[in-house]
Amino acid sequence: MPHCPVPHESADPRPALFDWEFAADPYPAYSWLRRHDPVHWTRLPSGVEAWLVTRYADARQALADQRLSKNPQRHSEAAHGRGKVGIPGERSANLMTHLLNIDPPDHTRLRRLVSKAFTPRTVARFEPRVQELTDRLIDGFAARGEADLIHELAFPLPIYAICDLLGVPAQDQDDFREWAGMMIRHGGGTRGGVGRSVKKMRGYLAELIHRKRREPGEDLISALIRASDHGEHLTENEAAAMAFILLFAGFETTVNLIGNGTLALLRNPGQRRLFQGAVDQRDPDRLALAVEELLRYDGPVELATWRFATEELTLGGRTVAPGDPVLVVLASADRDPERFDRPDTLDLERRENPHLGYGHGIHYCLGAPLARLEGRTALGSLFGRLPDLELAVPDGELRWRGGLIMRGLRALPVRFAPEPARPDPKPARARES
Repeated sequence: MPHCPVPHESADPRPALFDWEFAADPYPAYSWLRRHDPVHWTRLPSGVEAWLVTRYADARQALADQRLSKNPQRHSEAAHGRGKVGIPGERSANLMTHLLNIDPPDHTRLRRLVSKAFTPRTVARFEPRVQELTDRLIDGFAARGEADLIHELAFPLPIYAICDLLGVPAQDQDDFREWAGMMIRHGGGTRGGVGRSVKKMRGYLAELIHRKRREPGEDLISALIRASDHGEHLTENEAAAMAFILLFAGFETTVNLIGNGTLALLRNPGQRRLFQGAVDQRDPDRLALAVEELLRYDGPVELATWRFATEELTLGGRTVAPGDPVLVVLASADRDPERFDRPDTLDLERRENPHLGYGHGIHYCLGAPLARLEGRTALGSLFGRLPDLELAVPDGELRWRGGLIMRGLRALPVRFAPEPARPDPKPARARES
């Protein structure tokens, strides 16, 4: 293990990382690392060795440091192993040229092309559609008295919303749901169903781009094509990769925000009552404040995506060598007592909340306004319509998905008093066009 100083001795036993117990509750281990080894050299389950950055100040510095590249070609594989460092299947599918894997000036160019689709003002115009989707998804299980909130609400809502933004026709959106479901269930490899799903998605996006060039609409893919035709250089590979990453990264963060947020409220009855009050009073400011605290407390992204040192640098007192992979642990930074008062307490009335849940710097999550809207709408509607919602299984039986970057539940079974069935059984994805 080169250039890595040994952390100082501690009476506390070093916690295990990346096992199933850690996946269920990583926060005690992160607390240990912040106190004893805040920039920690480790071998990941994939075989890659990397630095874990766990303190808020160091995390914020690393997220904005231009000496840490997003380009995987900067990775010194000879020194640090050849494990996978990307999104499932993307290497074999030629989808690497996207915002999470490039640096300026290409990053600046591509981000400028899509940024207008995700401004708060633009996203606000999409709010009625998000509410419509949410209502119809809840209609699908409200009369039954039980549901799996991950698969029946948290998962389909952002899939259909992002498909709408991209311009995927309604009749094709269930295919996207199937492909995305395969990746979220079996992320981590390129073989079998994951590889086939990514290949199908890549082929579909290429065909859709050709179709939109012939018959453009008022959607994001058409806007990318128009920008390219008016002098902005955008290759077809870049357009397909952009659509892919907006779909993949955009939907899973919202899945986890809704799932983790619901569970946090169910586990904290006092805070749930505060949230219920904001819902009942239709107070958008309090709901927005609550969503920010849920993002801080148990957010959807556990680790920021990969960074690679382009030169030797010092981070948290450690020497990071050229080619070293660096992973910023957002979940740990957002529980740092040096930055947040009572960090392990859920406080929906927390006013000062500069959390890193959606990152920091030039790679700050482009889709954050949409994710916030979807999370606020889904949680508000869920607790508004089903106020007696409760877990349908013991808390200890809940299982968290494996994986490195995202933090989310495999399933979230709940029960509640059945709601009288509503008319209009129109499927959630349907929209005449």
